Amino acid sequence: MKIIEFILNLFTKKETIIEKEFIMENQITKNFTLAELTYSDTAKSKGLDNTPSEIEYKNMKNLCENLLQPLREKIGKPIKVNSCYRGKQLNEAVGGSKTSQHCKGEAADIEIIGMSNYDLAIYIKDNFDFDQLILEYADNLKNDKNSGWVHVSYVNNSINRKQCLTINKKGTQLGLIK
Repeated sequence: MKIIEFILNLFTKKETIIEKEFIMENQITKNFTLAELTYSDTAKSKGLDNTPSEIEYKNMKNLCENLLQPLREKIGKPIKVNSCYRGKQLNEAVGGSKTSQHCKGEAADIEIIGMSNYDLAIYIKDNFDFDQLILEYADNLKNDKNSGWVHVSYVNNSINRKQCLTINKKGTQLGLIK
């Protein structure tokens, strides 16, 4: 009887036998974890699942390995990740763009405490490959050098656009504007 059950299980559960299980490691790079890149106060308060798919996880790993970790090592200071991966429901809850690279795991909103967000954006522009670099809402740099945040995304070095924008009260403008 056990042989017949085993054979029946093979036919009814063949996808679990054939599929290779994908495991997301919490420690993505030396200084960045999956928990940090997926954490959201909004998701927590609204009970939203913010777990990435395999593709989104691989995109976050790519972002960390090619931009965030090398930036951390060159600057020598911790990077505060305000937002990285956002599932569709979370993105809608925070009013994010429907085409946001956060939903693909390709973007992070970051700051380095004690460094102006304008200076951080310029440093990234001058030293790293990136897809999109946005200085966001850094309207009060004279009084608060950590005003706003830096949005940075990475796809891969063959298709990264190297697009620089500033978004503030005046709207969206090309370039990084202080």
